[in-house]
Amino acid sequence: MTNLDLYAKAEHLLGIEEATEALYDLYRSELDEYKIKTLLDVGCGRGGFMQRMISDGVVCKGVDLSAVMIDECLAQGLDAECIDVSEVGGKYDAVVSIFDVLNFLDKDALTKFLNAVSQKLNDDGVFIADINTRYGFSDVAEGTMSNDTEEEFLSVDAVFENDELHTKFTLFEKNADGRYTKHQDTIIQYFHKIRAFEKLDSLKLVEKQTFSLYDTEDKTLLIFKKR
Repeated sequence: MTNLDLYAKAEHLLGIEEATEALYDLYRSELDEYKIKTLLDVGCGRGGFMQRMISDGVVCKGVDLSAVMIDECLAQGLDAECIDVSEVGGKYDAVVSIFDVLNFLDKDALTKFLNAVSQKLNDDGVFIADINTRYGFSDVAEGTMSNDTEEEFLSVDAVFENDELHTKFTLFEKNADGRYTKHQDTIIQYFHKIRAFEKLDSLKLVEKQTFSLYDTEDKTLLIFKKR
């Protein structure tokens, strides 16, 4: 199991449903201005945003590096693949990366990712993504939490240091025989300054807006156009 698959298995215990819905509403509102017909969702998760856009008549494709997430998308009849964005065929009116996707990439990986995204956009295409602010990491994400059901127990311990958030996930799953299987891994996220997005060769940052999901200025929405 990869660390992204572990996150996928634990996500429902993190209490982020309300924040996710708020992000979906924000992205949907922003995309209304562009009258798009096709959408690529990079880091699509379980496909919740694609479902909303499909209901608006948009043709959607999703990619995610978690096989667990993609299996759930496929079970819902969504067009989704467990591949890197660079492997996606075709071009789209819009590409989105929702809920910290860019923060999972270090500096070099981020540059490669953004170049690949630009290649998937039509000439007048738009790319929208959100990133954590420094406050989002230090005031919201850092710390410990736990949650459990009758069948599962999750412990999360996150430390933000040197512009990196190291989050250790420990998940216990109850087996049919009453014993528990332990899964444990660490996910690293990276803080990115806005200036990292202002001088890209392939994408032009046309708008940025800081907003709150957790009663502080914890997120920044970035809107790019293809150069």
